Amino acid sequence: MQIGSKIKRMRLEYGLTQEELADRCELTKGYISQLERDLTSPSIATLQDILDCLGSSIAEFFNEQKQEQVVYKENDVFIKEVDDKGYLIKWIVPNAQKKDMEPIILELEENGETEEDDPHQGEEFGYVLKGTIVLSLGKDRYRIKKGECFHYKAKQSHSIKNAGKRKAEVLWISSPPSF
Repeated sequence: MQIGSKIKRMRLEYGLTQEELADRCELTKGYISQLERDLTSPSIATLQDILDCLGSSIAEFFNEQKQEQVVYKENDVFIKEVDDKGYLIKWIVPNAQKKDMEPIILELEENGETEEDDPHQGEEFGYVLKGTIVLSLGKDRYRIKKGECFHYKAKQSHSIKNAGKRKAEVLWISSPPSF
């Protein structure tokens, strides 16, 4: 952790100059300058005084919560191809199994079909991006075309099959994660 740069960021958020912060902490402007450039390290007592002046505490200052990723790009995608079944899965949000829902893109070649998924807790949602699919849900079958969607509680066995002659593509979201 760069203590100096974090102190500088906090000082600027408060709209203080180095001299103003130094005056409030009974330090010199030169010391604050060296501290912000990580040329010196403060004692715990000095750091506490500075943080008090900046409306923070040592616990808050060192509590570094990792910034959650918000945007996922093409190079984040993980792909699993199942050639013998004629489909592939694109995990578009890496490590989504640690989250509350897991979105994937399912691509099905002509006659491609997913394995039957056993009943489980949660819900599933899908939006057909290309082509036409057949959703098997227990003993029922549903034909779903491009621009249409499905939503169900996953209390029954379920699978998806491409019902057309061209590739089908589905945005499929499971909550909790199950892919």
